[in-house]
Amino acid sequence: MELQQTWMLPALIAIPFIAGLLCWLVERFNKRLPRWIALIGMMLTFALSLVLWQQGDFSGMSKQVIAPDAAVPWVAEFSVPWIPSFGISFHLALDGLSLMMVALTGLLGVAAVACSWNEIQRRVGFFHLNLLWSLGGVIGVFLAIDLFLFFFFWEMMLVPIYFLIALWGHDVVGKTKEYAATKFFIYTQASGLIMLIGILVLVIISYAQTGVVSFNYNDLLGTSLGGWEYPIMLCFFIGFAVKLPIIPFHGWLPDAHAQAPTAGSVDLAGVLIKTAAYGLIRFVLPLFPVASQEFAPIAITLGTIGIFYGAWLAFMQTDMKRLLAYTSISHMGFVVLAIYAGTLLSLQGLMIQMLAHGLSSAALFIMAGQLYERLHTRDLTLMGGMWGQFRYYAPILMFFCAALLGIPGTGNFIGEFMILFGSFAQYPVFVVFATFSLVLAGLYSLILIHRALFGENNIAALAERETKSHGLPARRLKDLGKRELSLLLMLAAGLVWLGLYPQPFLDTSSHAMQWINNAYIYSQVTQVDASQLLDVMEAR
Repeated sequence: MELQQTWMLPALIAIPFIAGLLCWLVERFNKRLPRWIALIGMMLTFALSLVLWQQGDFSGMSKQVIAPDAAVPWVAEFSVPWIPSFGISFHLALDGLSLMMVALTGLLGVAAVACSWNEIQRRVGFFHLNLLWSLGGVIGVFLAIDLFLFFFFWEMMLVPIYFLIALWGHDVVGKTKEYAATKFFIYTQASGLIMLIGILVLVIISYAQTGVVSFNYNDLLGTSLGGWEYPIMLCFFIGFAVKLPIIPFHGWLPDAHAQAPTAGSVDLAGVLIKTAAYGLIRFVLPLFPVASQEFAPIAITLGTIGIFYGAWLAFMQTDMKRLLAYTSISHMGFVVLAIYAGTLLSLQGLMIQMLAHGLSSAALFIMAGQLYERLHTRDLTLMGGMWGQFRYYAPILMFFCAALLGIPGTGNFIGEFMILFGSFAQYPVFVVFATFSLVLAGLYSLILIHRALFGENNIAALAERETKSHGLPARRLKDLGKRELSLLLMLAAGLVWLGLYPQPFLDTSSHAMQWINNAYIYSQVTQVDASQLLDVMEAR
């Protein structure tokens, strides 16, 4: 495929930044205008990602095998000098993997703006500035292949999310929203600094060998690191492990999720933790393949512990958002298993899993927010009997809970089973443990459904008490409106598409995942000619 220098890549980053700034500037004239500007900005971003997808012409690519020594399969690129004396450039590039992640960010950005339409009533412009700038930073992370630029976007997206939680979050008993925001910021900032040390050491070693200072991904690939490879890999791993999060680096996540506004939770669960998985795939496996293979059993052990630990703690929660936060920790254990197994099947399963988890977790956090707007509580022990109160809310909540546990017909099922099949040959014991955890996933999903939808009807009494405490007359609970319903049905349609016909997504990411698979699996193969390697690939 012919590589093109295109302005569409910086436009993907610039649109959210410009729209966010406009939201802040127009707030003084009109309180509703920032919402429309933010919505149009994210819709434009999503539309631009679809244009790039259509131009890429990815159909049938999963049938093509790329050579082990092939260059990175970029589809589009944009590069201008930034700080030439330090070898730093504003270098963006797009392949099938980053395209899927950017499209997911655009779609969930639209969802995040739409779900906060009525929830946010104060500082509306500044809220949308922070929301859109965090999403712009995430898109920058997915596109940057200059390591300095990558680190710039990695750190930049943290500040808006801090403000989202600290200014518009919810206090819970014993913990303030400022506490949750500060905890998130310290965790991610400290891990980012550890990663920066790894980047600088990698660049210094590359300079010692080549005499050229460069932060460019393509230049750093294949750098001979000797005994330094393992410690540098650990610096990168810690930076990504905190954001993913992998046990024991997960401490910030439950508080941040539970106390963030709905749009912040959608941002965190849907796309922010995906940046860490993307970083592991894009940087850790290809740059440090030998050290990554040595470290794989440790990483997969931590991931498997996370699967059970997250599922068990989810099972113990009574707060709906904290329950959903712990399910994210559990599902990210599957992501770690897929990454370090490193087979083409597990990596392709990972692609589907990240897309499906983004859609299903975002939808459930949106529904938790909708319920909080109506009842002013997220305590599952106070709920019950919702099935008789809501015509649309209850069956849609049941669908997304079923999707989260990986029911056939949804993308979560396809992703999880591709990961398990792809990892079984190398790590059969871990795969057996991970498969048992699916029982726990069913358990916490069914408990959420039972407590909220069935049992004794507490919802009507709770709503009546809420309205009286606010000095309002008793009223029937309002079901989902057209805006809320269309938003959730859009996410549900995406999950069903992933579950019934995932081939277009597998085709799109195929070349990118093949290249990463080659960089990781065949790194230790020496003195083997290309024809033998091609035979190995075809046998795979």
